[in-house]
Amino acid sequence: MQPVVTGTAGGFRNWWDTTREWIGRGAPRQPAEPRIGLALGGGFARGIAHVGVLRVLERNHIPIHYIAGVSSGSLVASAFAAGSNSSEIELVARSMKFRDVAKWTISRMGIAGSDPMIPFLNRLLKADTFERMRIPLAVVATDLGTGKPVVFRDVGDVIAPIRASCSFPGLYMPLRYQNRYLVDGFVSMEVPAHPLRRMGATHIIAVNIPNPVSCTDPANIFSVVDRCFQVMSARLEPEWRRYANVVITPDVADIGWDSFMSASKLIELGEKAALSALPSIRKWLPGQVSAAAPVRGTASLQPAAN
Repeated sequence: MQPVVTGTAGGFRNWWDTTREWIGRGAPRQPAEPRIGLALGGGFARGIAHVGVLRVLERNHIPIHYIAGVSSGSLVASAFAAGSNSSEIELVARSMKFRDVAKWTISRMGIAGSDPMIPFLNRLLKADTFERMRIPLAVVATDLGTGKPVVFRDVGDVIAPIRASCSFPGLYMPLRYQNRYLVDGFVSMEVPAHPLRRMGATHIIAVNIPNPVSCTDPANIFSVVDRCFQVMSARLEPEWRRYANVVITPDVADIGWDSFMSASKLIELGEKAALSALPSIRKWLPGQVSAAAPVRGTASLQPAAN
């Protein structure tokens, strides 16, 4: 048995050591290096622009410690978190068609089902649960009953949350999952920056897929619903922006929501927007990333000449 140190000096040292240890345990410690989160917003086919953003971040060695996605952004975020690189995701994006993610049906709650997403996601993803992801992932859907976002992360199946996050109201039927009716995460959270803060990110890159500034006369019920969400998202934008340190906005507003055939152009515009934001991101990593000229991405699988 060790003797107890007594006396004024020994007592003071014991008290101070104990107090310092207690403070050290209780106080949150600032990470030695920034923990970067990447938030990918929705945009249906226009979300292919996310691939260009990923390519620029990869080739310039920007580390991504956490990633979150909503709607089409959840597809890209999940593939990247599971271990696919931008070129592998691009191969899928270039061959992607509407029938890969939707099937026309007759229902009182929508005109398309998301069942085709199951085999599509099984081909796309290298991991199908949150705990197997190489990068911590969050997928955001919306609870139709409460109107609030539902953030899926950490454990459990990832395919159902992605289907829910992509279930655009009026087009897709809501997905019944975990005793909730879930619809597109875009309805409650246009860009999922806030969940990344809760996961531990100290710096957040938000990728916003912009909507058209104006539109022509609506041609069908879907264009009416789509335009309503565009108006709504403009009003909600300040909410997610306050959590973002850098916002990347690819110039894709004039490209159609279902323009899967425009994959090359979308990727190119994503790269261009990411390159513009790169100097601001590099300031977070002065010891890791050189100040050399940025490495440009390319919409093909071959490295582009600088």
